[in-house]
Amino acid sequence: MSNPGQPTIRQGATGDVVRRLQRALFRTADHEIHIDGIFGWQTEEAVVNFQKSDNLTPDGVVGSHTWTALPDGGPMPLLQVGSTGNVVRHLQTVLTEGAPGAWGVIPQGVDGDFGPHTRASVEAFQRWGHVGVDGKVGDQTWTVLMHAAGATLESLVGLEFVIG
Repeated sequence: MSNPGQPTIRQGATGDVVRRLQRALFRTADHEIHIDGIFGWQTEEAVVNFQKSDNLTPDGVVGSHTWTALPDGGPMPLLQVGSTGNVVRHLQTVLTEGAPGAWGVIPQGVDGDFGPHTRASVEAFQRWGHVGVDGKVGDQTWTVLMHAAGATLESLVGLEFVIG
């Protein structure tokens, strides 16, 4: 099960479990979903659409059958100044390759160390992606659409860091 131990939730629920649901729905290529931790009518509509597409009872309630059918909704890591490792290295690669034609600021190296130059590149990327600019790579930044084919920052950096 890709979302073990999750409670049954429905419209009106809030918090981390709803964010997990919203990330899972986003990973089904429903890029209209907003990851805000609020199970409102838009999240319910996305759940019903997913349930219909997966031949589940389309009731908008997320119980064990729906959780099992959804992809892993676990969070991508929060990256910020001081973060290190392969996920930062992959982020720097994506930011470097996309910057010349889009946001224009590169991290000035692919070293796996999230320092001030990577932060500046992330801030430029956030402005380009029309999300809050804070220099940290969290839920909203991971879900920025990169191009018409539907790729997101998360899909280009790689889900293997969460699910792997």
